Amino acid sequence: MKKVLYITLIMINLNAMAQRVMTPELLWKLGRITTLGITKDEKSIIYKVDFPSVEENKSNSKLYALPINGGKPTEITTTKEVLKDKNVSPDGKYVVYHEEVKIDKVHGKDFYPELEKSNVQVYNGLDYRHWDKWNEGKFNHVFYKESTENGVGVDLLSGESFDSPQKPFGGDEDYIWSPDSKSILYVCKKKSGTAYATSTNTDIYEYHLETKKTINRTEPNLGYDTNPVFSPTGNLTWLQMKRDGNEADKNDIIVSFKGMNINLTAHWDGTVENFKWSKNGEKVYFVAPVDGTLQLFEVDFPGLTKKMPQVIQITNGNFDVVDIVGFSGDSVIVNRTDMNHASEIFSYHLKTKSWKQLSNVNTEIYNSLALSKTEKRYVTTTDGKKMLVWLILPPNFDVTKKYPTLLYCQGGPQAPLTQFYSFRWNFQLMAAQGYVVVAPNRRGMPGHGVAWNEQISKDWGGQVMDDYLSAIDDVAKEIYVDKNRLGCVGASFGGYSAFYLAGIHNNRFKTFIAHDGVFNTQSMYGTTEEVFFSHWESGGAYWEKDNAIAQKIFTQFNPANFVQKWNTPILIIQGGNDFRVPIGQAQEAFQAAQLLGVKSRFLYFPEENHWVLKPQNAIVWQREFYKWLKETL
Repeated sequence: MKKVLYITLIMINLNAMAQRVMTPELLWKLGRITTLGITKDEKSIIYKVDFPSVEENKSNSKLYALPINGGKPTEITTTKEVLKDKNVSPDGKYVVYHEEVKIDKVHGKDFYPELEKSNVQVYNGLDYRHWDKWNEGKFNHVFYKESTENGVGVDLLSGESFDSPQKPFGGDEDYIWSPDSKSILYVCKKKSGTAYATSTNTDIYEYHLETKKTINRTEPNLGYDTNPVFSPTGNLTWLQMKRDGNEADKNDIIVSFKGMNINLTAHWDGTVENFKWSKNGEKVYFVAPVDGTLQLFEVDFPGLTKKMPQVIQITNGNFDVVDIVGFSGDSVIVNRTDMNHASEIFSYHLKTKSWKQLSNVNTEIYNSLALSKTEKRYVTTTDGKKMLVWLILPPNFDVTKKYPTLLYCQGGPQAPLTQFYSFRWNFQLMAAQGYVVVAPNRRGMPGHGVAWNEQISKDWGGQVMDDYLSAIDDVAKEIYVDKNRLGCVGASFGGYSAFYLAGIHNNRFKTFIAHDGVFNTQSMYGTTEEVFFSHWESGGAYWEKDNAIAQKIFTQFNPANFVQKWNTPILIIQGGNDFRVPIGQAQEAFQAAQLLGVKSRFLYFPEENHWVLKPQNAIVWQREFYKWLKETL
């Protein structure tokens, strides 16, 4: 009898554990993995895990070495002896690095040294602020010195007001050694002021150590040239976008071979996220969005033969291959994620086509949770196209119940909506709070062909809005959807979408949430820092009255021009250091809502940028998000 009772209690406890669901607090206890590489002896994978601490309001990191075929990881204190340092020249004589250098006068005391307590800033052109920092006349410069030498090395951009690595996100991936150690290649946009703010024309420059001269390796191309690497056989390879000003152009893999630049993905209808050469230099493996996921692809390298490079999709499934770590025998080591799991390290066997999970940073926590269910759904749009819609259902979903439902609007506007795992816009968490989530791959999403990806530019309030409404209207037909409790949420372009839909939704939605969204396209054009973005997306400036395309964005597709139709509660969230979508956008929207008598709330994060990065701020964000939904939905 006691044995039966004991077993029963165990089963009850196990069942209780299985019914546990994701919470904001638990989400911010998950470890966040960054894979650093494969060891020199190719026996282990080195990775870092950031463990957020809400109490300390910061993250603490640990380093681990993991057997390349799986097993128990070992905590280590340094990577110096085990990982190859890409910044040391192949011959071991030199090291390349970067430092910030003061070049231009900006502050009042730069011009008037006797007025050292002044806090004035003087600008003669644009690029006076970028992302979340003001330009103080300092620029990232690449240096090199002898590997045994201390002190300051040789500045490759001495006296130049240009950045390498590129701000705000560039790192040491922006510079590499040539295989013969005779030159350093680096990414730079050699434009200043207004020209810098209106262009995406980065190039790859090669500095020769012996002659001290620099040449531009990609001068003919007018768009982005990034991510330079050399193939195992010594061929310079990089990612290229063709058109200046288009930050979301098709990204292709280019190989410089015997004096010619070969585009390996020119005839493939997709865009590349990241890539890595095979060990023998015969193939390039790359990650790209496809049908609402990120998958692993390969393309062969034909050299100068007339054979067209063949692109083959290798993996398939409801997950994201985030990036490629390296190779082990017949396996590719990658980072993989899905809507129920943060990133972990996996190996994929190319011959058996089988997966093996290698790291288990958060496996124990996920095994204790009741997980949401994700489904692919295809909806016919108003122009007769087939659109993928992700449907995320609550844990322990019961088809006989009625659930409040959220339309999720993705940012970008050309960011892929895949099986990503966000620590803010977390579908697992939304579903765990009892919401059905509808996430459409609307116009503008990569992964459905280049034409679909590009259709959103200059048409922000057009077909894409019909796509959103087609998705929510289709899902709302399901018996488990409470049609009287529909909400609309999103950030960045998703925030713009919430603002715009609030004026045209015809009472479909009961509440809106807009984070760092564009509310007034005209004032956005006048205050954003990367002007090339607004200029490309609108097709021109708001003062170009004869430019019919631009005027459509600044009038017909401007949410501010429809605010008089707002009649639905709206939560407006804004980061004070967001210079891409500046604070005035949220202030205009909140002020309009308040003056119109629309129930509204303004959630302001003074020290956050386009994202919310500090743990305690993130918890407040989550609590206010669900508090608002509870109040209004």
